[in-house]
Amino acid sequence: MKKVLLINGHPDKESFNHALANAYKEGLAKTNAQFTQLNIGELNFNPNLQHGYRERTQLEPDLLNAVEQIKQADHLVWVFPMWWYGYPAIMKGFIDRVFLPGITYQPVPGKPFPKKLLKGKTAHIIVTADTPRWYDWLFMKSPTINQFKKGTLEFCGVKPVHVTFIAPVKDSSEAFRKKWLGKMVVAGEELK
Repeated sequence: MKKVLLINGHPDKESFNHALANAYKEGLAKTNAQFTQLNIGELNFNPNLQHGYRERTQLEPDLLNAVEQIKQADHLVWVFPMWWYGYPAIMKGFIDRVFLPGITYQPVPGKPFPKKLLKGKTAHIIVTADTPRWYDWLFMKSPTINQFKKGTLEFCGVKPVHVTFIAPVKDSSEAFRKKWLGKMVVAGEELK
């Protein structure tokens, strides 16, 4: 039985991202997968990596729980908006505090690349944006996707990482949103 962790990086409970996560969860409920949901905005933690990597800041209980959920999951589903060609501050803080040496990767003395501690896991990134995909790809070179997919998840061993880019969301029609909610139900059913 596949274990899925659905992580929502949008801080607003009334956002389209929450609706997308719930639609994905609706699809998951039709499978035999075991799943849990983590809403980063509801966690109680300091998002600031206070001492950088010089000294480990003690992880709060919510982060310790999140680390365990990530370790136990086979498949990670991340739902978040692209803001200023990055992701929300609370999600960045979560990644800074949780994706640490000894937890998601382990530096190897004398080697340029670390041991990847999340090997064997797969992921699906669901990104919403106001920027059309062609502009993000052609002119901006997809910084959000590259940073998160390659610089975080694949760096720690998560592979393959499937990406769904939903845009433009701003001023989108009810039909557009309904279509994407339906696609997320199917993605959940297919464990994409």
